[in-house]
Amino acid sequence: MVDRRPLLALIPIPFLVLAQAELLASVLAGGTGFLLLCLVIGLRVGVWWGHREWAHRAAERTRARLREAFLRSPGTRAGEVATLVTRGVHDVTPYVVGYLPMRVLAVAVPLAVVVRLAFADLTAALTILLTLPLIPVFGALVGAHTRERTARQWDALATLGGHFLDVVRGIGTLRAFGRAEAQSATVRQLASRHLAETMSALEVAFLSALVLELVATTSVALVAVPVGLRLLDGGVPLHTALLVLFLAPEAFLPLRAAGAQFHASAQGREVLARVPAPAKRGGQDPPDLAVAEIVVEDVSVRSLENFSLRIRPGERIALVGPSGAGKSTVLGLLLGFVTPDRGRVLVGGVDLAEIDRRKWLEALSWVPQRPTLVPAALSSGERQRVALAGALDRRQAGLFLLDEPTAHLDAETEAAVLRATREFTRGRTAVIVAHRPALLAEVDRVVAV
Repeated sequence: MVDRRPLLALIPIPFLVLAQAELLASVLAGGTGFLLLCLVIGLRVGVWWGHREWAHRAAERTRARLREAFLRSPGTRAGEVATLVTRGVHDVTPYVVGYLPMRVLAVAVPLAVVVRLAFADLTAALTILLTLPLIPVFGALVGAHTRERTARQWDALATLGGHFLDVVRGIGTLRAFGRAEAQSATVRQLASRHLAETMSALEVAFLSALVLELVATTSVALVAVPVGLRLLDGGVPLHTALLVLFLAPEAFLPLRAAGAQFHASAQGREVLARVPAPAKRGGQDPPDLAVAEIVVEDVSVRSLENFSLRIRPGERIALVGPSGAGKSTVLGLLLGFVTPDRGRVLVGGVDLAEIDRRKWLEALSWVPQRPTLVPAALSSGERQRVALAGALDRRQAGLFLLDEPTAHLDAETEAAVLRATREFTRGRTAVIVAHRPALLAEVDRVVAV
């Protein structure tokens, strides 16, 4: 998904760093090579400028791919999609332009510096080699807290964006029933939560930057001070001492920059982690759902933890639980839109990951919580009725997945939908996310999530 080709432009950087330090030490020690030094500095600036231009173009291509992936993913909520394709994809730019290059240079430049200093001053090389790991160690310790806070920050932003989108869509209805002020208070509450999570993430970023700068500065001092004392005692030539003093900061600079870019790109990495898995093609044909048992086996993903469920052929199950408990995630697992972090979903003993995605989707019928129709100039209730009619009319479907199918319907329409659902799902497997009590009377078993 991420275009990594601009990283090839960084290949000359370690060699230019060594050449610049060699020539600068030679010029300051009374030697020649000033014009060549200017040429090397110009080349280093030119290479970095060319890489940045290439990286920005790669970031634009990456953003376009991400927008397409999110918009084509049927398993992502509308509010989350709106946040991902607007704010989310732009947060990937610091990852592509800043963090990825620094991660490469954080390996290549220190390695080149240590190898060169090993031939010039072994003591300085060993000091750098021993102090370099301190920065990634401290960075990893801080990074664990950063990932947790960034995930919470992004969840708060996605919730705010999704809720605001729903409010805008239904503002006419809310005003008609006098609920606009109540929703304004809810939006303010969600915005306050996002602000708190953002400030928490920034606090960790600033503190970690202070820690990394302190460690890097101390490490450079451990190299520079002994070299200076040895130079005064005549134990090291001036050219060698200058070379050590110029190369020591260069060894730590990419690591410090990578630490800073790690925090700047944290939201971008969170967005990339939400990219839907590509549809699997060429897998096995799905088993006959009329006789196949479906088993969710010790699955952990998102809000679900060690969740298990066994669905017998022809059984109708209702999933109940509070908002955010993971009911829609269970449907996403059964659809194949959500990939488990741990555990698996079995259909007739076959792992769902091994089944051809297109054929699996053809074998079932699904109604999401908020159906999207094109053109969609319909009310929520009208969209719900059209989506339900299309889903129930899929005669070949052996599995019905219905996410709150009567949520936007009045009592009379709900009764008609329940009668149709009872008729069309008879003898076929159905999993229904239910909030209304009327749905619970239509199923064989209720499962609390």
